[in-house]
Amino acid sequence: MARKGGKSLFSLSTLLASFFGAAMIAGAFAYFNYKFSEYKFINFKEFVYYEKNDLFTPSADEYIVIFYSSREKGTMDKLANLDLHLPILAIDYYNRVRKNTKTTIFLRSGTNTSLKFIQRFNIYNSPSMFFIKRTKDSLYKQNSMIRKLDNLDELQEKKL
Repeated sequence: MARKGGKSLFSLSTLLASFFGAAMIAGAFAYFNYKFSEYKFINFKEFVYYEKNDLFTPSADEYIVIFYSSREKGTMDKLANLDLHLPILAIDYYNRVRKNTKTTIFLRSGTNTSLKFIQRFNIYNSPSMFFIKRTKDSLYKQNSMIRKLDNLDELQEKKL
């Protein structure tokens, strides 16, 4: 379909389609960039945790962090017996002391550290889990979304 002056309607619609396509790609890129920036950092020099009586110093490059309540029956035993491909940092809401196992490090902290941790990672459920990865020294970055664990037995079966 031709218009006056030799210009076609097709070129205008092609131009608009290209513009909207580029806008959608830019929007998707911005959204995923924003979602990635939502992941938080934890510096174990600022967030002081204890293993039994010793100060916790991270040694692995990656961990699975599980925030749980020791008042839920059998939770500590299930966490102690989990055998996953990454070491587990089990952080107890009630700060009960538990001996570490081969694969699970039981951490406890003061009230202020617990509150900062809960606020920083926006934890609303217990048990919850997420992955962290070292960026440098004792600074780790959240490497996954925070997931609510409905059943710790399923975690062992899936072998994250």
